[in-house]
This record gives sequence, structure tokens and C-alpha cells, in this order.
Amino acid sequence: MTGRLSGRVTEDPSALVRELVLDPQFRYEARTLLPWYLAIEKSLVAEYLRMGLIGAGQARTLGRLLDDVTPEVIERGRQQSLSDIALAVERSVTERLEEPVPVWHADRSRNDLQACAQVMFAKQRLQEVAAGLHVLAGAAQRLAERSADVLMPGYTHFQSAQVISAGFYFAALSDRLLRRSRRMLQAHDLIDACPLGAGAMSGQELPWDRDRLAALLGFERAEPLALNAVASREWAAEVTSELGLLGGTLSRFCTDLLMWAGSEHGFIDLPDALSGISAAMPQKKNFPILERIRGKTAHLAAFHIDVVLGQRNTPYSNLVEVSKEAGAHVAEAFDTCHDVLRLLTAVLEGLVLREDRLLGACEKEYFGGFTLANQLTLHHGVAWRTAQVIAGGYVLAGVRAGRTPKDSAPQVLRDLAAEHGHVIEDADALLADAFDVRRALPRMRSSGSANPDHVRAALAGQEQDEKGLADAWERRAAVVRQALDGTDRALGLGADAE
Repeated sequence: MTGRLSGRVTEDPSALVRELVLDPQFRYEARTLLPWYLAIEKSLVAEYLRMGLIGAGQARTLGRLLDDVTPEVIERGRQQSLSDIALAVERSVTERLEEPVPVWHADRSRNDLQACAQVMFAKQRLQEVAAGLHVLAGAAQRLAERSADVLMPGYTHFQSAQVISAGFYFAALSDRLLRRSRRMLQAHDLIDACPLGAGAMSGQELPWDRDRLAALLGFERAEPLALNAVASREWAAEVTSELGLLGGTLSRFCTDLLMWAGSEHGFIDLPDALSGISAAMPQKKNFPILERIRGKTAHLAAFHIDVVLGQRNTPYSNLVEVSKEAGAHVAEAFDTCHDVLRLLTAVLEGLVLREDRLLGACEKEYFGGFTLANQLTLHHGVAWRTAQVIAGGYVLAGVRAGRTPKDSAPQVLRDLAAEHGHVIEDADALLADAFDVRRALPRMRSSGSANPDHVRAALAGQEQDEKGLADAWERRAAVVRQALDGTDRALGLGADAE
């Protein structure tokens, strides 16, 4: 057997197994997990040193050799290491030792090593997604601030409903993005438990200080039970569920943008550099970037389902099926999310609101019907449901007559009110006020409304929320950086080594 790594299995993996299973996994982990494998190995060396099983010079030598391991280095030893990254790291170090360190890798398992590397990877990628979320939220906030007074139709049930502003809409997008950042921060903290020291599944025989190992790797705590540390892998389902939820939200906003960009609405435009053409119809300007973004968000949900289906009905133990196959597309999920955030940020930064079309769409709809009903009740003593009937009758009469909301018909309103026993003497003023779209937003008085003052207040609150979340994410990233630096110092590495 090449490399003599086991006395139990005496033949190398078949060419088929290497081609379809081991080599792809090896290269995937070399690309995504190698830095974390090396950090973990160094923390374990620090523990061997603490337990008195190796000397300071041996620890320093092992640390330096681990620092020299690169994807290219372990690739050279892939064939001799059963195409296993952990074994390849071990071989790359031991082959370069001038004197053997027999205790290195004693009382060790790959199970907790792999589980720990995966969680460290997930924590870093969550931090990267959060950074992208904040960039996108910033773009949405700037657009919202610029357009807090830009009137546009608001829709319910696919029908024009009330006057809102573009700023009100994009402030809602920013708010949801910050919510997702907060949720991902909670997910980060939930999985911030170190699996190391769990061994194969039931613990280890040497007195490993698991709390110290967790601290050396920047974890908030050690995973309490060894079995959960290697068997659960719930982190993969939890983080991809957050990505899937984000994708679901963004898909809805993309649907609106696609509709608004269509020729029938013409509410928004994008720069030519973000647009597409028709090879057959020269009059067309397409926006496939929005279709691409929305399409990619579907993958985010699919990646989560992939993890869940890969884990369901498996025994609760360490399994390749759970640890590797079920998580085979987690890195791709993070990559796809990163692409979605970058593309949508570019869209918002380049988006142009066609204010004339937006205002025109508002002026042709009877948006003042709700206000008219309110005024009839509050200022004329008409019971609310009756007021709804009168206001709705006025709108229906206007539609049937082909009148626009600006074409006031006060006598129609008087007649409808009289049918219900009410006299409306100021019908002219009432209609002029209710159907003036420019008065729609200032009359909104409840907090969180589309009133431009309330939108700007919400944006100011979001700015503070964003700062607090960004600081929280940075603190967590700093913990890992400082922890890894501390591990190097414990091994006598670096200029300021202890």
C-alpha cells in the first residue's frame, strides 16, 4: 500500500474511487478548508506542548513546517496520502522533519478535525456574506434617501393601491437586508462552538484542554458533547437556511424591479453596461441581469434543501454522507450568494428612476378613494362602511364616465351622499384635497409610513443599526484573528513570540 498509512487496509483506493470521489473531495478541501486545517493543527501542537508531550523546539519546528504547507505542496503528496487532505498535511510535515516527533498526531481523529475546519470555514463565509449585505444595504439606503419624495404607485394584490415613494420602497429593502444580517449574526453565534477534542465520536484519552483549543481557534466555546461535535453538522443546514431566506426576499424585490423595468411601466432604467439587447428586435432594451439575479436566488433555496435531504434518515453519528456529501454544495451556496449581492448592488447603484412615468402612473389612478372615505367619516359624520360605499361609488362613476381623478365631479359625490342621507356642501374642496397625489404622503402621520419625514427617520435608524451590526461582525472577526496570532505566539512563531 502506497505510503503505509494503515495496517488494516492494504491496497490503495481504486482508480475509479480516486477519480469520482477522493480526488474531487481533496481538491475541494484544498481550495476551501486548508487554512483552517493548518490553524487547527497548530492549536493541537500547542496542546501537545502544554501537556509536556513535546518540547518548545519541536513545537516551533512543527509550526513553521505547517506554515509552509500550501495547496501545491499537499497536491504533490496526494497520491501517497490516499487522496485525503488531513493525511497529506501530516505527510508533508513529517517528511520534512529532521528529527521525528513520534507523539505528533497521537490520540487524534480526522472526525473532529474535519468538523472543526468546516465550522471555521462557515463562520468566515458568514462574515463575508454579512459584509456584502451591508454594502447592498448602503446602496439601498442612498437610493432611498435620494428618492424619499419621488411619488410612485404602491401595489397590493397586483393592483394599484396607494401612493408611496420610491424611497419608502427601497428603505424597506434596506431594512430587510439588515434583518438578514442580524439573523446571520445569530446563526454565527449559534454555531460558534468548537468540535475539536471530540475525537472520533466519544472523546479522547489524553487530557486535552478543549476550552483552550476553542480559544486558540477563536471560538466562543467548546461544543459540550463529543457526539454532537462530529455527528450533528446542523451548521450546514442552519447557514444555508439563512441564505435561502435571503434569496427568497431578494427574489421578491427583483420581481418588482423586473415589472417596473418593463415597457408597459417604464418606471426605471439601467445603464447600457447593465443591459442586454435583442438580436432580432432592434427596438428592445432588455434587463437580463435582473433575471439572472432572481434565478440565482432559487439556487440558494435549493442548496439548503440539498443539505437537509443529504442529512435526513442517516444515523446520528459521524458519516461521510453527512459531513461531505450533504455539504458538497455549501461553498457554492456562499459563492452564489456573494454573486447575488454584488450584482444587485450594481443594479441599485446604476438604477435611474423615471420620475415623470412614476408621477403619471399616480395621477391616472383613483388613489384618493381611501382619503375621501376617511374625510367623509371624520369631517362629515358618515359611518365608515357607508363612507366606503359612497367613495367607491364615486370612483366607479368616474371610471365608467372615463374621467381622470383630476376631473372632479362634485355633484356626483353630493348625489351619492344624499342617497345615504348625508349632505356634503364642500364636495369641491373635499375632492380636490383627496385626489391631489402630491398631498398623499404628507398626510400620512403614523410612524413608519411613506411620509418622507418618516422615511428619513427610518433611514437614520437603519444607519445606526447598520453601524452596530458592522461593529458586531468586526468584533467576531477580530477574535479569530487575535486567536490565531496567539496560537503562533504559543508555538514561538512570529516576531513577538512568547
